[in-house]
Amino acid sequence: MHIKSQTSILYFGTPVVLVSTKNENQTDNLAPMSSIFWLGWRCIIGLAAASKTTQNLLRTRECVLNLPSVHQAGAVNLLAKTTGSNPVPIGKVQKGYRYHQDKFELAGLTKQTSETVQAPRVNECPVQMEAVVEAVHGLAEHDADMRGKILTFELLIKRVYLDESILMDGHPNHVDPDTWKPLIMSFQQFYGLGEQVHPSTLAEIPEHLYNTPDREKALDRTG
Repeated sequence: MHIKSQTSILYFGTPVVLVSTKNENQTDNLAPMSSIFWLGWRCIIGLAAASKTTQNLLRTRECVLNLPSVHQAGAVNLLAKTTGSNPVPIGKVQKGYRYHQDKFELAGLTKQTSETVQAPRVNECPVQMEAVVEAVHGLAEHDADMRGKILTFELLIKRVYLDESILMDGHPNHVDPDTWKPLIMSFQQFYGLGEQVHPSTLAEIPEHLYNTPDREKALDRTG
């Protein structure tokens, strides 16, 4: 039986992403988040308006979305309550956040040079996506108590890099879901994906039929 619930958060399970951006002084910021979903070669992310990543995205209009696997959970956890904002925003002070200047060093992660954006990629992450900001939208614009606290960003993916270990044999453009184990955040806890639970009818559709003009334009620029 279902009962009414007033749970404070609704994080039922989404992939963790390490967002790398450039600070004003050209140092690098790296922030974990999990409010994200994809549509073709675009995605939507949601961030607190006061976060350093938000400020950097508004200024530079670009970032790298680095997806860790379950094997990088420890590194992600080291970044969990850090911020690139100094002083630390009041809301984060209450949650125990601390300022840290070099988050790559703190987490023991390695930078890789990007091709289309200034922010670096994270070498240890099996999936890396260079992206640019296409649009910014406020959340809860009609609610005086929430207005201005959260922003959503529409990001256009410009480059995708996949580690060979998660690809299907002989298919450089196809991820093998049996080997790709994304790090999942569910109600503040880290999880991985288990085994396939049921055959999917959607899997009968060839992946190329989901191709979009965004991907074709990105391929043209790569070539």
